[in-house]
Amino acid sequence: MSTQDLPQIYLVTPSIINLQTYPEQLARILDEVDIACLRLGLVSTDEDEIARTADALRDVAHTRDIMLVIERHALMVDRLGLDGVHLMDGGHNLRQLRKDMGNEVILGAFCNTSRHQGIGAGEAGADYVSFGPVAASTLGDGNQVDPELLSWWSEMIEVPVVAEGGLTQDVIRNLSDRVDFFAIGPEIWNTENPLTSLQALAAARNG
Repeated sequence: MSTQDLPQIYLVTPSIINLQTYPEQLARILDEVDIACLRLGLVSTDEDEIARTADALRDVAHTRDIMLVIERHALMVDRLGLDGVHLMDGGHNLRQLRKDMGNEVILGAFCNTSRHQGIGAGEAGADYVSFGPVAASTLGDGNQVDPELLSWWSEMIEVPVVAEGGLTQDVIRNLSDRVDFFAIGPEIWNTENPLTSLQALAAARNG
């Protein structure tokens, strides 16, 4: 598989961010690893905290020509100068958001393990559809994405597909010919050296 054919890396931030240290850490990672998109995935619902964090990370990302999308908070995209929103509910209300926000804004939809939700999101105007987790997990309802769903999607549907949740080097090697992006986040932030961990996962795309 050539470099051009490899799935791209879609980096997801930690759910809790220390603004004293994280922007610098993120900048080092973005300078070392080719990242297609950055997703702000804060657990916080404090608007001021989200805005401060988005401002800091937007500067880091946009300086490097990397798009920044935010989880859930569609109404904050324009106000914070972000590139789009990652919807966590299978793209509910996506068609209306596309109408309201226009075609330049990135609208992505996490559809868990549901082909039906994925197709619905794609038909409603999603720029990408994300499925996960791709490995066994005790989180959520315990369901895991069937690799055949990813194979079918990549063969039959033009909307780009993202795999996320439980990514390991082995999983990435097995799925690299079936997806367009790997969304990587907790897999690296919970390690001692996130940059080294990300580099190892990125290298696994070569098989």
